[in-house]
Amino acid sequence: MATPLRLGILVSHPIQYYSPWFRFLANRLDLEVFYAHRQDAGGQAEAGFGVAFEWDTPVLEGYPYRWLHNVARSPGVGSFGGCDTPEMYRILARERFDAFLVIGWNHKSAIQAILACRQNGVPVLMRGDSQLRTKRSSWRRTMKYLPYRYLLPRLDAHLYVGQRNLEYLRHYGVPDERLFFAPHCVDNAFFISRAECARRDGTRLNLRRSLGIAPDDFLALFVGKLIEKKRAADFIAACGRIEATSPGRRLHGVLVGDGPLRGRLETLARPWAERIHFAGFHNQSELPAWYAAADALLLCSDASETWGLVVNEAMACGLPVVASEAAGCSPDLIEPGRTGYTYPLGDVQAIAARLCDMDRAARRDPAELQRSLAEKMAKYDFDRAAQGLEAAVTAVAARKGGSS
Repeated sequence: MATPLRLGILVSHPIQYYSPWFRFLANRLDLEVFYAHRQDAGGQAEAGFGVAFEWDTPVLEGYPYRWLHNVARSPGVGSFGGCDTPEMYRILARERFDAFLVIGWNHKSAIQAILACRQNGVPVLMRGDSQLRTKRSSWRRTMKYLPYRYLLPRLDAHLYVGQRNLEYLRHYGVPDERLFFAPHCVDNAFFISRAECARRDGTRLNLRRSLGIAPDDFLALFVGKLIEKKRAADFIAACGRIEATSPGRRLHGVLVGDGPLRGRLETLARPWAERIHFAGFHNQSELPAWYAAADALLLCSDASETWGLVVNEAMACGLPVVASEAAGCSPDLIEPGRTGYTYPLGDVQAIAARLCDMDRAARRDPAELQRSLAEKMAKYDFDRAAQGLEAAVTAVAARKGGSS
């Protein structure tokens, strides 16, 4: 039996989306995950969630991991210097990894890991989700171009998560033979089972009833931090527009989440207080029930939303999505009329029209809608992401062996 490839992974801090994937990978690879920062409950609040909390799903179980010593003066994940872990040089000189995966490179610890790998002949893999549409000044784009054009093609492999991330990497000169598709994904099985349970045990109807929403009313859902880039105000304005222009249409909007803009958004929603509801923050295990209770998810984010994993979550729960064209996941996950609709960023009239289209489509053929969503999610799961990772590790290991 062949010895499993040994892989190291660097992540800034435990992230609820990555941990289930690491558990999945631990059954296929000899891996160890390194965390650069211990994020506490207060840090979650500062990151935009608006409340202090710990994740209620396991983020540190089922895979080997190690905490790095973060020597930053102001430790945290909100700045480049907030993760500073020079011990990566010592670790990579001692450990025998076939390859080392760096997830994201917006912290000092990521650069330290890349340089340490270079010093010790360890192939470097990168996985990020940057896209070219993210708003930046022309000065900043110019300053970034040459350093990125120099560095990115010299990494041994890139795991791209979707079409816009692929465009980004090609823009900076990464050759196709170093590109491997490892899509953004969530724990589909978790969301499917929890959503089915919510429909079966009455939780779906109970959530609606608690907000005064009838079983046949159309419920549009917003899930996310109440911060600027999420553009929750567009969600509220669109729901209000439908109420004003189609008073006979029974539509409700529910915002699940909290954050610094909540007070301002509640004031904005006051004219439609009977139809727009603020549910507050709900932890990971509670979200499938909200997806099951809704008829469509609305993702209003601008291009700084480089993906939008709430869309994966919603679709896994059988919920179609209306998403802004700016969000990174739109060209990958949204098939107009099949899994949802897109609209131009900030176009409230278009949002309202798409929600009405979604209402009609869902009523016309709900079984076909569910088949389309299931087919899409089958292409964005842990197995597909693992296949891309394994192909990259195998390729860089072979390349290293051939050059030795």
